[in-house]
Amino acid sequence: MIEEMRIRDLGVITDATLNLGPGLTVVTGETGAGKTMVITALGLLRGARSDAGAVRLGAASASAEAVLRLDPASGAALRAAEAGAALEEYDGAAELILARTVTSEGRSRAYVGGRAAPVGVLAELGDQLVVVHGQSDQLRLKGAPAQRQALDKFGGRPVEEAIRDYTATFGQWRDALAERDRLRSEARERLREAEGLEAALTEIGDLDPQPGEDATLKAESMRLGNLEELRTAALVAHQALVSEDIGASADAVSLVDEAKRQLEAVAEHDADLGKLAERLAEVGYLLADISAELAGYGTSLDGEGAGRLEEVESRRAALSVLVRKYAPTIDEVLAWQEDAVKRLLELGSDSSRVEELDDEIEDLDRRVHELAEALSVLRRTAAEDLAHRVSEELTALAMPDAQLIIDVTAAESLTIHGADDISFMLQPHPGSAPRALGKGASGGELSRVMLAIEVVLAAVDPVPTFVFDEVDAGVGGKAAVEIGRRLAMLAEHVQVIVVTHLPQVAAFAARHIRVTKNVSRDGEGGGVTASDVEVLPDDERVRELARMLAGQEDSASARAHAEELLADAARTVAR
Repeated sequence: MIEEMRIRDLGVITDATLNLGPGLTVVTGETGAGKTMVITALGLLRGARSDAGAVRLGAASASAEAVLRLDPASGAALRAAEAGAALEEYDGAAELILARTVTSEGRSRAYVGGRAAPVGVLAELGDQLVVVHGQSDQLRLKGAPAQRQALDKFGGRPVEEAIRDYTATFGQWRDALAERDRLRSEARERLREAEGLEAALTEIGDLDPQPGEDATLKAESMRLGNLEELRTAALVAHQALVSEDIGASADAVSLVDEAKRQLEAVAEHDADLGKLAERLAEVGYLLADISAELAGYGTSLDGEGAGRLEEVESRRAALSVLVRKYAPTIDEVLAWQEDAVKRLLELGSDSSRVEELDDEIEDLDRRVHELAEALSVLRRTAAEDLAHRVSEELTALAMPDAQLIIDVTAAESLTIHGADDISFMLQPHPGSAPRALGKGASGGELSRVMLAIEVVLAAVDPVPTFVFDEVDAGVGGKAAVEIGRRLAMLAEHVQVIVVTHLPQVAAFAARHIRVTKNVSRDGEGGGVTASDVEVLPDDERVRELARMLAGQEDSASARAHAEELLADAARTVAR
């Protein structure tokens, strides 16, 4: 809901603040006073194209600003927050400030919640917050998607549940079709993939690599490639421990044994030397073991030669082929082999999966068409009811022969929204061909059609604020009273702002705004035209209605008539 709107230097309005509120607000004034500037300001705030010609003559720029109260969980509040708007919450509602400036050169800036924002964001918010019906404005329900949504909301819970069931089944049906088509279209590629995997697995299987084999073979290759150095080192080390040459200098084993004997000879005189002798004995045993292993190592080298090295290098070369093709190491090649086996099993199951999908799709196809038909039946019933109610409203709005016709016809194919094409059409009089909304009707007639639709839809498909620009064009008398009554009915659900010339309509307002044009002239025949905008107290409402009735706001009879209109409107609303 719009709480307040401020307009500066727009058209003939220099500076005006409109304190708005819930219910029905009317804007009145003489022709040319600037009433349409209120609509223009709302258009700017809804992201409409800016016009430098709307900037007041002599002013650098024009601006429009509005303070709105929103449900903090509403889509508009969430979109504003996403755009960086600062939203202040109090009394369970969020306050949002929208602003738009237009310079005399035609440049425009938009602000959402105190932050600069693209004009497109204003347009997004405007679509959710304010609907304008005027002589040249686009219709909220002009597009087929909006008409379908309006009809579905009017259909209530039965349609809602039918849509939910249909949408879920349609999604499953569409996904199954997509999967089957994908499997079929990829069949050749998957066959080639399977053949490649089979060849790779055969190659790996024939070679039968073992975990860590590449590292083991590398170590063995290093050993075989340095046999002489290894043999020499082992021999020298062995001789250093146990010399077998007669006359050679004492070896390590002999020296350690001699040291042990010397200590044992005096151990009875000092226990510490006895302990050291025991430790030397252990060293002797260790040296003897190492000597034996060196002897065995040297003997083992004698059995290995160039033949074994050739075998190792050949095996390493074969393994390197696998490493180049499949993974950096043999262990990773083996892991790739496991994954490839699983993938090959998946590819082999494709044909059976296609058969399963064929059966599943057949069942889903039957089910989705049944649900689509059930939804269509509910929509046709709702369409008849909605068209009948709107046509009754049109009769009361001085269009007794007009009828709203809602066509629910079979679409060429199923969509996520069902199997229906939905079209709202107006038949101006019996025997005439129904035409799409927005075609074949005057601006005033079209506004009344939209008012009738909005009144019926208001309880199920509300938008926070509705604006009607001269919805009463071309009517008067009793029809004007009915227009006012229906605007008041609509205002029970939403905020309604109406620009009107009819006192019968204005009498139903909870709030009356008057736009007054003032002309100040200079001595040279020129001058400045400006308009004042004010919310009228009750006594001034009587004067304004008297002016609208007779052009004589001070006429006693006109004032009496105005008071009678207000009293009648109050009684009508009370009923």
